[in-house]
Amino acid sequence: MKEQKTIPFFKPYIGEEEERAVVEVLRSGWLTTGPKVMQFESAFAEYCGAKHAIALSSCTAALHLALVALNLKPEDEVITTPFTFSATASEILHAGAKLKFVDVKPENGNINESLIRESVNENTRAVIPVHLAGYPCDMDSIMDIASEYNLKIIEDAAHALESEFNKVKIGSIGDFTCFSFYATKNITTSEGGMITCDNDVLAEWIRVLSLHGMSRDAWKRYMPGNANNNSDYYHVMCRGYKYNMSDLQAALGIVQLAKAERLWRKRDFLIRKYREKLMAVPEIELFDDPSNIKHGRHLMIIKLKHEMLDINRNQFIRKMKEKGIGCSIHFVSLHLHPYYREKYGFEPSDFPVADDLSNRVISLPLYPEMREEDLDYVVENIKNIIKEHKLKSLVSVQWV
Repeated sequence: MKEQKTIPFFKPYIGEEEERAVVEVLRSGWLTTGPKVMQFESAFAEYCGAKHAIALSSCTAALHLALVALNLKPEDEVITTPFTFSATASEILHAGAKLKFVDVKPENGNINESLIRESVNENTRAVIPVHLAGYPCDMDSIMDIASEYNLKIIEDAAHALESEFNKVKIGSIGDFTCFSFYATKNITTSEGGMITCDNDVLAEWIRVLSLHGMSRDAWKRYMPGNANNNSDYYHVMCRGYKYNMSDLQAALGIVQLAKAERLWRKRDFLIRKYREKLMAVPEIELFDDPSNIKHGRHLMIIKLKHEMLDINRNQFIRKMKEKGIGCSIHFVSLHLHPYYREKYGFEPSDFPVADDLSNRVISLPLYPEMREEDLDYVVENIKNIIKEHKLKSLVSVQWV
């Protein structure tokens, strides 16, 4: 019998350089926020073309601090998409503002900018566009709306490290951009995130908020050469949070960031192969891939036309797992989850495109070390499952 392959959904790309960088920090005697974090922040700001980059414990922390920095009031509203990870919406609520969802576009799953405009009112303060799978949102339209209505734009770029819109780097467009370095992201620090912005005052405020509201971090307090004349220990400036990144994480990030474009090219190659091999399969639909963007290539998402099959999406994924192929779902729209249904009384039809995508999308295996023969195995099994479960016509022709 032919041995069954095992194809994971994702594998982080970690090599000897990352190992050496972490060991160097372990031996340095300084593990928490310090010189490696500052080095990572500087390299990341340069990579994105942003004035400031602040390293944090997660993208969730970045979203929260961006919202807190806006000093939102209980009546203030923040618009975002329901077709995203839970953190995008939950941090709006944690910041004390009102959440307002608008639907997405079927061709890419990104927020529908025309619906943003329709939803703006006198209480709207900010918009959080989500660059799904690394496909950048229409930032020209979104920034025009922001300018017209004096709104702040907080980009959720958890999937979009390498993305560009009209040759402008994501991370240098909105008021804030929030990135993720979780284990499954394009580069990883195991856990971690980054926020970029160009406003000096807001950047400094986020730094203070990120570490208990203190005026100095530990590196500046404890190291004699970094002390400010040693006249003060520190001041608590506000009610802050524990959102700082460690030097251990930053050491990983520095090495990974230097590889980002090389790893992107490998994922880009794999996605082009996926698209080439799946484009003509009638039971599958692919998201658009226009030429005016640089796609971050974080996910390879297909949309299953389950009306042409006798199994649904979840059953399809189980069939893939039986063949040793790891798949995921990005996403089940938040308005379909129990918390949001119960809190807001949402019905599936409230956001019909997000609802439809929630029942169709499948994220396929994608990682830099994936071989083309592994991809062929995934595609082969997709086609085999479709062939086995094609819906048989229930209509027979009656000749008179």
